[in-house]
Amino acid sequence: MPKNNVDRVLELQKRINTFLQELDTMKSAAATEGRDQTVEERKRALDIITILGGLNDELDNEKKENDLRDRLSQVAREPVKPELTRDSKQEEYPGLPPRELRFNSFGEQLQAIVRASQPGGQNDRRLTRQPTGMGEGNPSDGGFLVQTDFSTELLRNVYKMSPLVAAVRKIQIGANSNSLKINAFNESSRVSSILGGVIMYWLGEGYDKTPTHPELRQMELSLKKVAGLMYCTDELLEDAAALESIAREAFTEALDVELERVIVRGVGGGQPLGILGSPAIIALTRNGAGNTIDDNDIINMWSRLYSRSQTTAVWLISQSVLPQLMVMTIGDLPVWLPPNGLAGTPNGSMMGRPIYAIENCSALGTSGDIILADPQCYLLITKGGPQFATSIHVKFVSDETTLRLVLRVDGQPSWSTTLTPKDNSGAVSPFVVLSDAR
Repeated sequence: MPKNNVDRVLELQKRINTFLQELDTMKSAAATEGRDQTVEERKRALDIITILGGLNDELDNEKKENDLRDRLSQVAREPVKPELTRDSKQEEYPGLPPRELRFNSFGEQLQAIVRASQPGGQNDRRLTRQPTGMGEGNPSDGGFLVQTDFSTELLRNVYKMSPLVAAVRKIQIGANSNSLKINAFNESSRVSSILGGVIMYWLGEGYDKTPTHPELRQMELSLKKVAGLMYCTDELLEDAAALESIAREAFTEALDVELERVIVRGVGGGQPLGILGSPAIIALTRNGAGNTIDDNDIINMWSRLYSRSQTTAVWLISQSVLPQLMVMTIGDLPVWLPPNGLAGTPNGSMMGRPIYAIENCSALGTSGDIILADPQCYLLITKGGPQFATSIHVKFVSDETTLRLVLRVDGQPSWSTTLTPKDNSGAVSPFVVLSDAR
């Protein structure tokens, strides 16, 4: 603090003390003489109070100035540190490259992939090639990894489109894994034990516990590849914004439809195993004749649904089934309830559970035209996001470039058999379907 500032503070404090002493002296004189203050003393006291108010304000200002000078002097002595800018994208998408090494848009990255894939093309330093060893099925398969934020948003859009794809259980496996093994309970009956081997006892004093253990089975999911092709004109490839819009919409729609198909009717082997191929499915004889579904079919299906799936199950139907459901009744009560504004019930509901009209159910009157399923009993695994590669040879004569998307995925129902409940009544399952028409 400069010397003149110190002196000024001391001077102000001295003057304030002097005026305070004068006020005390006048009060003491009046008290000693047993009288009130005179008019002149009261006037002088008011003057002193006014002066003290001004001096106090001036003293506060001097102190504030001195504090500010001290802080500024300290900052000036500290070394200058570079300002670190916050990258909100990297916070949202861990593993995303720094700004200078990432693309501004999905369309821009697709253009760079096309250029890098052409004969003699130059590889953009922002592109990341698919790591060696990821193509177990075909070592020649290759491509470029989609930037993390674009990949995440693409899959989010896929999962949002189909309510069934959105509802199944999803697990993202790690970078060093190509399969997932899960220990699951091997349970087909609860008549004599729980979870394939656990028995409960009420024990009296002095009795020993009987050792029991659950019987387990191992579920294994191994990644498969689903691929999609899109043909792009040279003109489209020149427009990054249009390329992004068309490619994003086309691949999102196609991937969503294909994932929904294999979740419902995948045959296993080189693709996921679907609900209709599950050994745990219960197929009920259709009550109605021909291409009909009646109220007894709905009652029978619901009665064979595993009780703990009744709060999470959904009805999957062919859209051709909907007109029959809309006029169906049980007694005087309607079976079908129209949409009531609640999210996720665009086709109404039955038995309090939403109805999803999807393309991958069977035609009316055939097995699979209506399915009662618990999506939480279907497991879908993915690894990373989509990868892209290109070729100029497939459509060379028409000046078109082929974009190829590859996603690694697998799925299967988590139940391997139906379950006989404790009362030894009819078997139940999280997957129930009507058989073909009689």
